[in-house]
Amino acid sequence: MSRTAVTRPPLVRRAVLREGGTRRSANRRRTLWFWVFVGPFAAGLALFTYVPLLWSVALSFFDAHNTVTPTRFTGLDNYTAMLSDDAFLDSLRTFLLFTAFIVPATYLLSLALALMVNRVRRAQAFFRSVFFLPAACSYVVAALIWKMSIFNGVRFGLANTVLDLFGADPVAWLSTTDPPWYWLVIVTVRLWLQAGFYMVLFLAGLQRINPVLYEAAAVDGARPGWQVLRHITLPQLRATSVAVVLLLVINAFQAFDEFYNLLSDARGYPPYARPPLVYLYYTALGQGQNLGLGSAGAVILALIIAIVTVGQARWFGLGRTDADG
Repeated sequence: MSRTAVTRPPLVRRAVLREGGTRRSANRRRTLWFWVFVGPFAAGLALFTYVPLLWSVALSFFDAHNTVTPTRFTGLDNYTAMLSDDAFLDSLRTFLLFTAFIVPATYLLSLALALMVNRVRRAQAFFRSVFFLPAACSYVVAALIWKMSIFNGVRFGLANTVLDLFGADPVAWLSTTDPPWYWLVIVTVRLWLQAGFYMVLFLAGLQRINPVLYEAAAVDGARPGWQVLRHITLPQLRATSVAVVLLLVINAFQAFDEFYNLLSDARGYPPYARPPLVYLYYTALGQGQNLGLGSAGAVILALIIAIVTVGQARWFGLGRTDADG
């Protein structure tokens, strides 16, 4: 009696088996389509990103002059040489100076743009698109426009034309080192290129703030303006601010296009204002083509970026919940 109750009829067993086969077939089809769409991207990522990255790390332990297949193992000699190279250390100081300029300037400008656009009640999408549009521009194109049209060192550049209206002498913006006017050119082109992107991030953060907070602040007598910005808006934008600062610092480490296209000419690159990537470019692909030394510098730079990023994240408490204290 119990066996008859437990045993399924043949039709039910066939239906169960058919359903299980259909489910397995559907899972196989989903897996197949997953790899059809993801496979080419994963293969390209591995081939053009991870393999060169691992090979660069391997090259940093070899004497790799004019070759990517070295045979002489040198251990940590390349790292020691890079850390004792005054030119490489000077490039890191250039990065620190560039970061000191560009991070606070971009943060303040993008936040100000976001606050203004957020207050617009009509054509907000238009203004958001207008300010974001420079982010789609090529760094190379923007650098050449700044170099050849706006801050041209001759009389007919836009900046020198404005100075001429006030009776001032023209300035060789990119070759004057005392005072270092080239920093004005480098910072303004980067500021124009990236302020709109970070404005969008701040704008998204502003639109997530609950309007009830502003209403409660008004009931408590908080004056619109600085008090509301300081006690309501900025604390609510803390997570967005941390992400923006992290991205700004990482992007400052990776600065190359604007420096190279603004300052280099037919004679080469000047000895001043060399960020790390420009220095490593000339080390690995310049006249000496010391790929081992350049790879060691790239690994050092990647480690510095990782340490700085993790340090900033821990200092700002990124990912920490209220329960964590």
